[in-house]
Amino acid sequence: MAQASILIVDDEPGMRNFLARTLGPRCKRLEEAADCNEATRKLDEHHFDVVILDNIMPGKSGVEWLTEQREIGFFADAILMTAYADLDTAIKALRAGAVDFVLKPFRSNQILNAVARCLDRMRLRRENYVLRHELRSTSDHVLLRDKLIGYSPEIQDIRDTIARVAPLPTSILISGESGTGKEVTARSIHALSDRADKPFVPVNCAAIPTDMIEAELFGHLKGAFTGANHARDGLFLHAQGGTLFLDEIGELPLATQSKLLRAIEDRRIRPVGSEREAPVDLRFIFATNADLEAEVEAGRFRADLFYRINVMQMHMPPLRERGDDVLELAALFMNKLGKQLGMPPVAIDGPVRAGLTRYNWPGNVRELRNLIERSLILGRFPPEFRNDDLANSDSGEDETLDELERRHIMTMLHKTGGNRNEVARRLGVSRKTIDRKCAAWNE
Repeated sequence: MAQASILIVDDEPGMRNFLARTLGPRCKRLEEAADCNEATRKLDEHHFDVVILDNIMPGKSGVEWLTEQREIGFFADAILMTAYADLDTAIKALRAGAVDFVLKPFRSNQILNAVARCLDRMRLRRENYVLRHELRSTSDHVLLRDKLIGYSPEIQDIRDTIARVAPLPTSILISGESGTGKEVTARSIHALSDRADKPFVPVNCAAIPTDMIEAELFGHLKGAFTGANHARDGLFLHAQGGTLFLDEIGELPLATQSKLLRAIEDRRIRPVGSEREAPVDLRFIFATNADLEAEVEAGRFRADLFYRINVMQMHMPPLRERGDDVLELAALFMNKLGKQLGMPPVAIDGPVRAGLTRYNWPGNVRELRNLIERSLILGRFPPEFRNDDLANSDSGEDETLDELERRHIMTMLHKTGGNRNEVARRLGVSRKTIDRKCAAWNE
C-alpha cells in the first residue's frame, strides 16, 4: 500500500476526513473529490490504483458515475461505500465494475482490508498477464536472463555503463546483433534502478501481429473492435511504476510509432476505444538489431521517434569479439542444461575449446546455447567444433572465420534441404540474417 495512489469520492466532509486520516499515512498519493464532476477531472489528470466511492451523492449516484466512467475508460479498481445493503444495489455495483462493497458505518480496518485486497488483486492480475505475455513471445527456454556472463573488456564496459545509467530516469537504446544479450542488459538496468521492486515488462514488437499491437501496448475497452468482449489493460499499464522494455523497436508499424512517440513525450496513453487518456509512470528501454539510422533514411522509421529514444545508446558486442567469454558461457550452459535434461555433461576439451573460440558465432549467445543443448543430446560436439577434425577438413588450417561461418551455414542448409527457416531456428538467428548471408555469398 505504501506505493498506492488512491482517490476518495464522497460528498460528506466528515467521511472524507476519516478516510484521509486512515489511508493518507499508509499510501503514496491520496486525493479527495466532493462530487462526481471533481472526481472526473482528477481521473483525467492522474492515474489512481483504487477509487473509494460513495453511492449516494447529489446529482448522480456512485454506481451511475462508475458506469459512465467504465464506458469512456476507467483504469482503476473501485470500492463502493453505501449505507443500504440491498441486493439490487450490490448487483448494479458489480455490473458497473466495482470490485468490493463496504457497508456504512465501517471501521478503519475494514476499509484498509478492502484496499489491500484491491491492490493484491491488481498486482496478481498484472503479474499473470506479464507472465502469459512472456510465455507467448518466448519460443525457447531463457537461461541467464538476469545477469551478464564474462570478463572480457567489452562486457566490463557494458557493466560500467549499466552502473552509471541505472539510477537515472533516462531512456536507453540498446543495439546489437540478435542473441547478444540485449534483454539481459535491460533487466540488469531495471534491477539496479529505483524501480527494481516494480514490474519489468518485456515486449517483442516483432512477435505481435500488426493489427493487434496497438491494443496489446495501450489496452482496449469492451466493444472497441470485433472480438473485444472484455476491457483489458495494455502492457503500458501493466508496467506502471516499473520498466517497459520494447525489443525490436524497428519492427513497429509507422502508425504505432507515432502513438508511441506521443506516449513517451507526454507519459499518457489512449487505449483503443477510450475517450480518456491514462497517465503512465514508467521507464523506457528500447532494443534493436537493425540500423535505425538507415531505417530512418529509408522511410521505415520515424526520424522524430529515433531522436527521441536515442538519448543514451549502448551497443552490445557480438560473441566473436568477446574472447574467452565463449568458453565461460559454454561451461555454464553445459552445467545448467545438463541438469535440466538429466544428461551427463560433454567434455569441453582442448580441441573443442579451440573450435569454440575459432567459430564466428553469427547467432551469438543464443546459437551457443543451442549448440550445447544439441551436443548434450547427441553426447558429443559436432565435427566442425572439434579442432582435430577441422585440421583435416578440406578447408585447411588457414580457413578464416568468415569461411568457417559460410561452411557451417551451407552445411546446415544442405542438411535441412535448403529450409532457411529451420536453419535460422537451429542457429538461433533470424531468417533475415540467413537471407543476408546467402545474398552476400550469391547462394
